[in-house]
Order: sequence, then C-alpha cells, then structure tokens
Amino acid sequence: MAGAQSGKLEELKKKVFFTFALLVVFRMAAQVPVPGVDAGAISAYFAEGGGGIFDLINTFSGGAFKRFSVLALGIMPYITTSIIFSLLGEVIPQIAELQEDSEGHKKIQKWTRYATVILCCVQGYSMAAVFEGFKAPSGAAVIPDPGFLFRISTMITLAAGTMFLLWLGERITEIGLENGVSLIIFAGIVVALPAEVIQKLTLYRSGELSGLTLLITFFVILAGFYIVAYVEKAYRGVPVQYAKKIVHNRQYGGAQTLPVRVDTGGVMPPILASSLLAAPATFASFVSETNPLKPYFDTIQQSLYPGNMLFNLFFAALIVYMTYFYAPIQFKTKKITEMLQKNNAFVPGIRPGAKTKEFLDFVLNRLSFFGAMFLVVICVLPAILTGTQTRFGGTSLLILVSVAIRVMMNIQSFMYADQYQNAYKAKGKYSGSGRRRF
Repeated sequence: MAGAQSGKLEELKKKVFFTFALLVVFRMAAQVPVPGVDAGAISAYFAEGGGGIFDLINTFSGGAFKRFSVLALGIMPYITTSIIFSLLGEVIPQIAELQEDSEGHKKIQKWTRYATVILCCVQGYSMAAVFEGFKAPSGAAVIPDPGFLFRISTMITLAAGTMFLLWLGERITEIGLENGVSLIIFAGIVVALPAEVIQKLTLYRSGELSGLTLLITFFVILAGFYIVAYVEKAYRGVPVQYAKKIVHNRQYGGAQTLPVRVDTGGVMPPILASSLLAAPATFASFVSETNPLKPYFDTIQQSLYPGNMLFNLFFAALIVYMTYFYAPIQFKTKKITEMLQKNNAFVPGIRPGAKTKEFLDFVLNRLSFFGAMFLVVICVLPAILTGTQTRFGGTSLLILVSVAIRVMMNIQSFMYADQYQNAYKAKGKYSGSGRRRF
C-alpha cells in the first residue's frame, strides 16, 4: 500500500510540474511582441492613460495587451464565444438539445472554436487599425510602418496566439490539476500582483500615499479574500427525498441534499458588467479631436472612469441585472426538475413537476439577491473605501479565490480517491485469492 501511495504522490507531482511548466510557457509567450510594434512607444502611451475596456482585457491577458504581445487578445475571445453559445442555448431549442447530448456537445465545442477564430480575426484586424493611430507622449508612433500588410499579419498573429493559448488550456485540463482556461486567467492576474504591491509601497515612500490609506488598502484586500472564500463555499441545501431500493443487500436512496450556491452566477456578472460599462468610454477615446462632438464624448469618458460615483452606480446596477440574468443559465431549474422526476425523487412538501420548478425558481431568486449584493460589495466597496484603483479588484478576487479553491479541492479529491481505493484493495475487494464475490 505504501508503494501505491508513493506512486500516486509521484503522479500528483507530475501533474503539478506539468501545469507549472505550461504556465511558464504561457508567460514566456506573453513577452513576445507583435512584429512591427515599437515596444517603447506603446509602453509610454499606456503609461499616460488608455483605460476603458483596455484595462479589462489587459487584466485577463496578464499584461500582454498593453505590450501588444502575440497573446494580446488572451483567452477572452474563446470565453466570449462560449458565453454566446450558452445564451443561444436558452433561446434556440436545437442548440439546447445539442448541449444536452454528448455528441452534440462536441459539435458545440467545434463551432465555438470556429467562432473563436472568426472573432479573433475581427478583433485582431480592428486592434491593429486602432493602434496605428496611437502615439507616445513624445510623438513617436506606436506602429512605425502602418498599412494593410501590418493589419493582416497582426490579425493572423493574434488569432494564432489565442488558439495557442486554447491549446495550452486543453493540455492543462487533460493532464493538469484544473480547467486550463481558468488557470491561464488565474496566472495572468497573479503575475500582476507583485507589481501592484511594489507600486503601493513606492507611493507610500514618496509621500503620495499616506500610511493610513496604505493600511486600509491592505486590510480591505485581506478582508476581501476572506469574504470571497467564505461566500464561494456557501450554499443553500434543498432537501431531496429519493425512493429507497435494495441492491445486493444494500439500501440506496433516502434523504439527500441538493446544493444551490449563494453566488450562482460566479464571476461572469462582474465581467459582463465591466465590458458593457467600459465600451462607451473606450469608444469615446477613439473620437477624433476635430470632431464637434468630442467635448461630449470626453464628458462621458470622464464620468464613466472607474472610481467615479456615476461609474459605481451603473456598475452596481449592471451587476445586479447580470446576476439575475446569468444565474438561471448556470442553475437550470427545469432540467433539474426533470432529472428529479426521472430518478423518482421529490422535495418534501412540494409536488413533483411544475410546483418543484416554481420552488427551485423561488430559491434561486432569493439566493440571486444575496449573490448580487455580495458581488456589488466586493466589486464596488473596496474602491470607495481605499479611494484608489487596484488590481486586487472584485473580479480579480473572485477569479483568484474560486480557482484556488477548485485546485485544492481537486488535489484533495485525487488523494482521497487513492485512499479509498487502497482501503478497498486491503479488504480484498478487487484483487487477490480471497477477493470478495457478489
């Protein structure tokens, strides 16, 4: 048994090493710039500003976007197309049927990849065209040699970079410890955190940040980690009664619990809300200085800058709306009701069928309210309390904590499964001359 445990431990070490090695490859590729880009000029341009949706994309790409790396688009195009197909499954019955079937699910995955390539080409070409107009404060052009050839080459390069990231994510999922796409986003956020801490300490030493503000900032960040970890594991248990049956002198069924997460929507409501809110400000930054509507667009851009009161109000409202919109997609009450009926199960005191669905919808709406309030507090309150913007924002906290929790749960499940298997083998259930027979 000791040898088996040692073998499992070695297998776990290989999984950890393989995951870490592929994440290192991801970080190395993120440093490679797109051909034809002046790295110094683009760094100077973003040092002076360039916020809006750029900050959101840059966060999930691990800083690759503001370096105009070959991985500048990150994994976001794939996430966007996945969300689109999930939403289409709610309104198109044919897609919903494919999503429930194993072979149909493979077709959806294939269509998602094709749609990702198309979206990458559109975004890559648009990104190249937009960056041709950027100039550093010194007047140096970000793209020294713009033109159609640069746009086409950039489009192909960025599309290839995203599909390479998707391939890395699939390999991590297949051999590693967690969903590869989640870990890539996790790694992209983590690498920016040391720079955030150094920046805060530098501002404190230079006198631009008071000691009290620095303490409040770190306290809010630590409290945010604790609250997110607590709520991410919280759920409402719905009692379910299964019909009892006897198989091989063993009784199956009885009372069980159907867990419904408090934060059912997860991290998607803040991401969708950030994207919608950043779009007008980003569009306003592209308006020419000679345009007569430029002053009005500048007002919009300043009003929707992260941290302003108007931004916080709109952000909170969109988070609440997206939570109620996305939670039913994650927790499909109709499908769960049908599954309970097929397994001869029911909620005590609730009639099967339509009444059960109404009850689950009621529970989901109640939990969505608390989940929305939690997301609003995590995403909006830290910026209000500290008075500064930080990379330890609500969306980043949610991703960091949720992915870390899932990795730890996967490691524990891996080790527990090995212990149970060894325990059964020790009883002679699987092998040996005295194995149990049924």
